[in-house]
Amino acid sequence: MTTLITDSRTVFSRELRPLLRDPFTIIFSMVQPLVFLGLFAPLLPDNSLQWFVPGIIVMSCLFACSMTGSNLLFEIQTGSHERMLVTPLRRPALLIGRALKEIVPMFAQAALIVAVCVPFGFRFEFAGAVLGLLILAAFCIGLGALSYTLALASKNQEWLFWTVQQTLLFPLLLLAGVLLPIENGPGWLQALAKGNPLSYVVDAERALFNGEIFTSATLSGLIAATAVSALGLWAGVRAMRRSD
Repeated sequence: MTTLITDSRTVFSRELRPLLRDPFTIIFSMVQPLVFLGLFAPLLPDNSLQWFVPGIIVMSCLFACSMTGSNLLFEIQTGSHERMLVTPLRRPALLIGRALKEIVPMFAQAALIVAVCVPFGFRFEFAGAVLGLLILAAFCIGLGALSYTLALASKNQEWLFWTVQQTLLFPLLLLAGVLLPIENGPGWLQALAKGNPLSYVVDAERALFNGEIFTSATLSGLIAATAVSALGLWAGVRAMRRSD
């Protein structure tokens, strides 16, 4: 007899296998964040890497996890997903296992970004960075689950997936203050930023990488990441159960 946990682990292993065979996909998904890092960092004042790099790590997570639903969309179009639906695997596990897989590339990308930036003066507190990555892992699970939900809703309409993904991606990114601080913006912009859960995750990562663990920013980031994770899994599991 299998359980939801064992089924999720089976799906997790299945989804992780192609990534381990072709790790170049991790680097490919980092192209845009690294371009932003290379072009923006020289324009910022001294010690700006302490502020900028944690935001770039979150950006890398956002880009990679928001696009991951395209893999499920491809499986739907080729019939692979339909064959998975008739297996004994529980349908929630088909979503949960996929969402959990998003943690692995996120850890790898964060390590690569930090390794690139340390020679240029970036410094971080190990304990805070580990806690920050755990918070980001929860956010990755939720974001990945939402991306899979969008793929299930799009089905054979690939244009719909990419239209929604691209429409939401950059407003979320800019309103989170990843590239430029929001504090100096007009009131309406700051109000929109406060309604963006990514803003709290970015602030938490900046605080934690600098070793500021017991702060309101850390707590707010944890709550925001947990809320996105819970919402994503709820919506994704519900959509997967309705798959036909």
